[in-house]
Amino acid sequence: MFRYITTRLAYMLPVIWLVVSVVFLLIHLVPGDPIQQMLGEGAARADVAAVRHQYGLDLPISRQYANYWLGVMHGHLGESLRFRQDVGRLIGARYPFTLQLTCAALLVALILSIPAGVYSATHRNRWSDRALSLVSLLGLSFPNFALGPVLILLFAIKLGVLPVSGAGGVAHLVLPAITMGGALAAILTRMVRTSMLEELSQDYVRTARAKGLSEATVVYKHALRNALIPVLTVVGLQFGALLAGAIVTETIFSWPGIGRLTIQAIDNRDYPVVQGCVLAIGLTYVAVNFATDLLYSAVNPRIRQ
Repeated sequence: MFRYITTRLAYMLPVIWLVVSVVFLLIHLVPGDPIQQMLGEGAARADVAAVRHQYGLDLPISRQYANYWLGVMHGHLGESLRFRQDVGRLIGARYPFTLQLTCAALLVALILSIPAGVYSATHRNRWSDRALSLVSLLGLSFPNFALGPVLILLFAIKLGVLPVSGAGGVAHLVLPAITMGGALAAILTRMVRTSMLEELSQDYVRTARAKGLSEATVVYKHALRNALIPVLTVVGLQFGALLAGAIVTETIFSWPGIGRLTIQAIDNRDYPVVQGCVLAIGLTYVAVNFATDLLYSAVNPRIRQ
């Protein structure tokens, strides 16, 4: 197990390096001068040159790249060109909101998908199974940028039962979490159904039924427990998709998270903030996948072998 953990940790480092390096190069290739945008079109050339030198943007790309990683290793992500704040503090203030939204969306997806997948598998080829399959297909086909405005129009504007945007109590979290978790719920429902059908056809399920155990015990205590093992991997992988989807959802609902901060930083060519946000998202994604691997190996001993 120690060797397995060490190997997984070794795989994480080049992934983080590659992601941040690609983003660093791409953001510097985007047309536009961040200093000129920050000072305005009427700024004097001397002022632009002085500010560019202050932030080290007059150095060669290779030197900027080396300075950035040197700062990362010392825990300094640079200073925002727009907000004039330390990038680490700026991300630290926004990160809990994105994590809260992502976890809420994941919870919504699990609450919807597990009962629906189990019910669909135990009622195979009936009208209810076909209806759930149709709903799942609809959920997969409905993107976040379309579902979010529809939910706002229905529940916030027409019914007036939920707030339109912003962060606050639990009520502010409902619509964004449903918007992000809807597509994932559709994916997991089909995954749980397929996995349950496979487990219900196994010999140990027939043996449990032959012993006289109730159908609920057979389904939920025996079959569901084993059926959720492959679902764990999908949940871990989809967590990264939720982080990526948070960029769109946070923009729609004006949620003060890293996703919205990333969009603002891209619009303003704020290099340090873009790189810091991508680094934070990448680290979270890799950490969640690492935790998923450990959990999967814990519930499935064959992986450790």
